[in-house]
Amino acid sequence: QVQKMLRERLCHHYATGKLFGIEHQYRHLLELLKRTTVHGESNSALIIGPRGSGKTALLNHVLKDLMEIKQVRENLLEVHLNGNCQFFMKNHFLSGLLQTNDKVALKEITRQLHLENVVGDKVFGSFAENLAFLLEALRKGDRTSSCPVLFILDEFDLFVHHKNQTLLYNLFDISQSAQTPVTVIGLTCRQDILELLEKRVKSRFSHRQIYLMNSFDFKQYIRIFKEQLSLPAGFPDEPFAQKWNNNVQHLSVDKTVQDILQNLFHHSKDLRSLHLLLMLAVSNITVHHPLITASDLHEASKQYRMDSKANIVHGLSVLEICLVIAMKHLNDVYEGEPFNFQMVYNEFQKFIQRKAHCMYNFEKPVVMKAFEHLLQLELVKPIERPSVRTQREYLLMKLLLDNNQIMDALQVYPNCPTDVKQWATSSLSWL
Repeated sequence: QVQKMLRERLCHHYATGKLFGIEHQYRHLLELLKRTTVHGESNSALIIGPRGSGKTALLNHVLKDLMEIKQVRENLLEVHLNGNCQFFMKNHFLSGLLQTNDKVALKEITRQLHLENVVGDKVFGSFAENLAFLLEALRKGDRTSSCPVLFILDEFDLFVHHKNQTLLYNLFDISQSAQTPVTVIGLTCRQDILELLEKRVKSRFSHRQIYLMNSFDFKQYIRIFKEQLSLPAGFPDEPFAQKWNNNVQHLSVDKTVQDILQNLFHHSKDLRSLHLLLMLAVSNITVHHPLITASDLHEASKQYRMDSKANIVHGLSVLEICLVIAMKHLNDVYEGEPFNFQMVYNEFQKFIQRKAHCMYNFEKPVVMKAFEHLLQLELVKPIERPSVRTQREYLLMKLLLDNNQIMDALQVYPNCPTDVKQWATSSLSWL
């Protein structure tokens, strides 16, 4: 039960969790949306901040509190658009997902608003006419009784790449009109987002910008750690909840735990990383291991920082490992310049000639097959597009592993020949 409760809290934090350090922005956005949903005032705003700073959490909290107002709950229409050309509309539990252009997106929203009969077979001359007709169909009467529409544009910066920024222009234009109450909220990581907008789009934007910057210090980070991990007062088993919360308090002052949290804090201040760490630690809770320990957090930290590419190296054959080491040496000798398969093969042959007793001398087509497998695993990538004129052996490549990743992977590689390890640690390639 403890595990289930904490998992739900950490997984659904962006819908139900606490806001940390962004209470002012919360009040600002709530007041802005109230003016649209209650008083019929149109507007536009951008929520700007790095990934994990709480943009989605802020918006979800505001919408959750808005829906507690009966007038809003009965009338507000939410349209969510994503800059990756994926969109979905949330209203009366309707949802859809479709990769499309702006015009087809409008038609899909029309379908989900059940306005197909209103639109019928009408042919619209422009995108603007289509959007205007759609919003006009939602009107109940005068402006005060019109159905308010909230457009939420996630990954807002990607919309600027749409042709002529047509969608942005028309949404901002309508949000300035005195017709249907419309508010456009954009979420983006780009600090320079206004510079990406065309002049005609920028002139119709209200220039309201809400910044989220993860400004809390490490003491506040520890407090957030305790709050996220503590059980609430209404937990059914009160004695256990007290025992659990006391344990969390002890963990927060433990030197080992503080070192783990400080490393994570300096690596990434966003709360998403902290939630993932806590989720991994909570997963270790069992009937026989009911309380989280510093060791659980240490293991969770190791899993969190686990290098996926280094893990792929663990599953390579010895031949493939040798090719990776050959590429490592080529990077060292030629200071990161691109290489081709023939150079890698020559480097491998030098090693074979020096250490022929420990490695089988594979035929060149076999070595090429191993090299192509590294390409498929995306440990190596071509820096130029293959052409019919360029032989495979001479296509320029780049290794996507650094020296530390290679050496760390070799330390735990099962049954790695000693000579291969020594070759990897040698400062120069075999002469």
